[in-house]
Amino acid sequence: MGRSRRTLDRRALRADNEAAERSKPEDEVEQAEEEEEGEASEADAEGGEPDEEEEEEKPKPKPKPKKKAPAKPRATKSRSRAAKITRMKVVWGVFSNSHQMVEEFDYSKRKDAEELAAKLTADKKSGHPFFLQPVKKPMEKEK
Repeated sequence: MGRSRRTLDRRALRADNEAAERSKPEDEVEQAEEEEEGEASEADAEGGEPDEEEEEEKPKPKPKPKKKAPAKPRATKSRSRAAKITRMKVVWGVFSNSHQMVEEFDYSKRKDAEELAAKLTADKKSGHPFFLQPVKKPMEKEK
């Protein structure tokens, strides 16, 4: 399909219109005023002497809008609630070279976690390095 039509900005349109009105020569403005006066004088010639009431243009009563039938109720979609924000805690995790957590320690026990990582890395049986990384875990509710 082709490109959709761009939405027109009413402020830009109004600014363009006002700029065009300002740029009109004064004689065009005067001609427009004379045409309005000419229409009023033609009305005077047809009806004789105008009454004060006729000079003032009576505003035409606006037709009352017809009442529309009430719209059929639509099936409302249930809005899902925003997920509750769960509190998180940070723990230290000792990870193997394949990014599998071997053990986790409380945040305050970092020295213990570093010691375990160093011990496992030094062990010839495992043969690969272990590293320490902080991990966020959801807190358990305390009752």
